[in-house]
Amino acid sequence: MLIGREHEIQVLEEAYQAQESQFIAVYGRRRVGKTYLIRESLNSKITFQHSGYYGGKLSDELFEFCSSLREYGLTEFSRPKNWLEAFELLKELIRTSPHEKKVIFLDELSWMDTSGSDFLMALEGFWNGWASARKDVLLIVCGSVTSWMLNNIIHNKGGLYNRLSYRIHLQSFTLKECEEYIQSRNIIMNRHQILECYMIMGGIPYYWSFLQKGLSLPQNIDRLFFAKDAMLEDEFNHLYAALFKKPDAYIKIVAALGKKKAGMTREELLAATHLADSGNFTTKLEELESCGFIRRYQRYGMKERQAIFQLIDNFTLFYYKFLENKPTDEHFWTNQINTPSVNAWCGIAFERVCLQHVFQMKQALGISGVLSESYSWACKADSEKGIHGSQIDLMIVRKDQIINLCEMKFSRRTFTITQDVADEIRHKSLDFLSVTNSRYAIHPVMVTPYGISDNSYAGDIQKVITTKDLFQ
Repeated sequence: MLIGREHEIQVLEEAYQAQESQFIAVYGRRRVGKTYLIRESLNSKITFQHSGYYGGKLSDELFEFCSSLREYGLTEFSRPKNWLEAFELLKELIRTSPHEKKVIFLDELSWMDTSGSDFLMALEGFWNGWASARKDVLLIVCGSVTSWMLNNIIHNKGGLYNRLSYRIHLQSFTLKECEEYIQSRNIIMNRHQILECYMIMGGIPYYWSFLQKGLSLPQNIDRLFFAKDAMLEDEFNHLYAALFKKPDAYIKIVAALGKKKAGMTREELLAATHLADSGNFTTKLEELESCGFIRRYQRYGMKERQAIFQLIDNFTLFYYKFLENKPTDEHFWTNQINTPSVNAWCGIAFERVCLQHVFQMKQALGISGVLSESYSWACKADSEKGIHGSQIDLMIVRKDQIINLCEMKFSRRTFTITQDVADEIRHKSLDFLSVTNSRYAIHPVMVTPYGISDNSYAGDIQKVITTKDLFQ
C-alpha cells in the first residue's frame, strides 16, 4: 500500500499517458522507497524490469540482464558480449511486446556501470538513437548510489544532457505520512511516540517497517539498535557504503557536522576534515545535501559564500550520539528514558524535526501564501554595545515585514516559560534588532509538543505551534 507520494504518482501517470516516449530518473536517499514507488505505481504495466547486481563484474551484470530478459519473455537469443549488444536485445523485447506503452524500469543503475564497461554509452544509444524516436517507451531509471545518479544521469554533460522528461527526487516521509504508515500496519502509537520515533529514524519507510506491533517504542528501539545482533546495528556503515563508492570522505564530513549543533561553513569543514579544497569537496557537499543528510542554509544578512552546512539526518545524529560506541546494555533505550544524556539529545533532535517541517509550521502560522524565507542568525556578545550574544536556529522572514523568531523546545508535558527562557527570547530579539537595524516586527513563536502554560511570561509569545500542527 502506497502512503503519500501523490505528486510522484501523478508524474508517473502523466508520463505513462503521454503521446511520446518519456525518460524519468528517480533518485534520493537510500531506503526512502524509490523502487517501491515504481513497483506499486506501475507494477502490472511494466514491460521489462531489471536491477543491477551489487559488486558484480561485467560478465555477472550481463548474465543477470539476460536472466531478466528471459523472465519477461525473450527466449531465443545469444548471450551478449557487451552492453551495446544487451540493449539490442532489449529493443527486440520491446518490439515484440503486446503492451501499448512499453514501461522499462532499470533499477540500481550504478551497479550495472562496472569499471571499463560501455554501459553509459549503450544507455545513451538506446535512448537517443532509438527509444526517444518512438512514441511508446517509458524509460525509468533509479539507483541507490545517489552520487552516481547525480553525476551521470541528472547532471550528465554528455549524450544524456537535457534528455530527461522528468526527475523525481523522492523525499523522506513527513510526520503525517509516518502516522498513516503505522496505522496501515495496525501499530498503535500516539503522536508523541511517533514524534520521538521520527527523531530517531526520520521519515525513512524502511526503518519504520521493522517496528513490531505490541511492543512499546523503547522496546522497539532496543530491538532495532541495541539488542545483540540488532536488526539495524550495522545500518550506518551499509548506508554510506551503498550510497557512495568511496564513503570515507563523506563520513568525515557528517562526523564533523555531528559535533556542531549550529553547523559549519565550508572553510570550517575543510579545517575539521583535512580534506582537499577543491571542486570535488563541493561536489561531496552537494551529494550529501541531495541525499538529505545535510542542509545548506544562509544566516540572515550573510553572503552566499558564507552558507552554513548542518547535519539534518535524524538517524545519523542518533548514531553519533548513541551508536558509534554502542553500549553493552541490550535494554539501553528503555533504561535511559529521561536521563540527562537522552534529554539533551531530544532537544537537538526535536529542532531537526521542526526544520524538516517548516512548511507545516508556515501553515500553522497562516502564512503559507505569504512570500517568506527561512534563515538562522547569530551574533557574539559585546558588552559595550549592550549585546548579549545570541543564536537563532530558525527565523522566518516574511514579505509583510514580520519576522517569526521560532524557539523550539522539546518537552513531554506542557512547557512552562520561565524567566530565564523569557529573558533569552527577549535578548535574541533585542540583539537582532540592534545588530541588523531591521525595521521588521519580531513575533516570537514557541514550537513545543504540548503547548505552553498560561503564566505571566506566556503573553509575549505571538503564536504556539504544537505536535498537532507538525502533523498537518
